[in-house]
Amino acid sequence: MSAAQSPYYVWAAIGLMILATQMTRMLPFILFGRGKRPSQALLYLGRALPPAMMALLVAYCFRNVDWLGATHGLPELAAAALVVVLHRWKKNALFSIFGGTAFYMLLVQVVLV
Repeated sequence: MSAAQSPYYVWAAIGLMILATQMTRMLPFILFGRGKRPSQALLYLGRALPPAMMALLVAYCFRNVDWLGATHGLPELAAAALVVVLHRWKKNALFSIFGGTAFYMLLVQVVLV
């Protein structure tokens, strides 16, 4: 039996994962406390990071689109537009993401064969 299969190794790994998860959950409360006002830098990051992450995700989604190919990226653009419309309509991220993904798969698997 190798060290990776040892029950002690498995329990140690599980324990370290539990400890790391708990520390990441408790660290903000330890550092910032409940009664303290967060610093201006932290407040700025709280405002700036969500839109920046969304822009990175959009860029990541369109990174492999063949704009000069047969469809010129129309399925991707149509699915992205549907995600925006669904999210504005229902204000539900999961609904809009799954709806856009299903629409994109329908386009590339059935319509544009």
